[in-house]
Formats: sequence, C-alpha cells, structure tokens
Amino acid sequence: MDQQTLLPGAKVFKYKLDFYYQQALLYLVTLLLYGGIRGSITFDRFPSLVADPILYIIILFVIISFIVLVLNKARDRKLIVTTDRIIFHNKFHEREIPLSSIEWFHIGRERRVQTAGRSQVIVFKVKHRRRLFRIRVGRYEREKEVIAEMQRIAQSVPRGKRFALGTH
Repeated sequence: MDQQTLLPGAKVFKYKLDFYYQQALLYLVTLLLYGGIRGSITFDRFPSLVADPILYIIILFVIISFIVLVLNKARDRKLIVTTDRIIFHNKFHEREIPLSSIEWFHIGRERRVQTAGRSQVIVFKVKHRRRLFRIRVGRYEREKEVIAEMQRIAQSVPRGKRFALGTH
C-alpha cells in the first residue's frame, strides 16, 4: 500500500538519486573511453591492458558507484509532511516528529554545502533531543513545494535564533 493512501493530505517528497546516476554513468564512460583508447593504441612503456592497474582501479570505481546507486535506490528515502507531523521514511525505518514537539524551526541557507545547486536548508530542534534535524532542500524532488510546506510549518512553531548554519 502506498504511503500517500495511508496518510490523507500528506505530501511525499522522494529523495533525489540524480547524483548517484551521474556518478555511475561518468565512471562507466571513463572505463569505456580508457579501455577503448588503451586497447587500440599500443604503448611500449605501459603494461598490457590486462595487466594495467589503472584499468582495475577504474573498474573498482564503477562497481562501487553502481553498488551505492542500488543501495540508495533500495533505501527508498522519502520526506513526508502531514498537517501535524514530519516523517523521515526509508525502507527499513520511519521517524515521525510531531509538530508539537518542535522546540524551534529555522529556514535558511547553508554556506558550506551546496546540493544540486541549492544551499537552502531547514533546521529544527526537537524537545528532549540534543542534536538538530537538518533537511537539505536540494536533495528532494519538487524543491519549491518542500520550501512551501516548511514555511507553512514555520508559521505554527517557534522560530529559531539566527546563526551561521555552516559553522555548526
């Protein structure tokens, strides 16, 4: 059963996998180009293509990037926003944060991290918890809707103090 049918009025934002697809494709193209160039041109000073350590390093990167892509796809991460709670969902775990338990909420920009060209971040503190929750808007699909939903939530909870998000 789909998450949206379980929670009427919920907005579901899927985690973007664009970066992982691009990374895997880039390493695969690099492998094909390197193998094509090294296979067609013979160099006297370099080892044969079968004994070439650079080829094996590129193959390792390709394998790792595809494994990371498959694992992230399998995790099925989502941000679910309802009228009274924020839910961080993945295939193995779900964390619900009722809006009533939010101590403060801040929508701002992060200087150090830029995700998908965006540096917008939502930070909030939950009562009885030391660590902050941080939502990087650029990591989710339909970024403008994520920001609109977070601004709606920000109107109903206390605002956080202004601080430099890149320094914490």
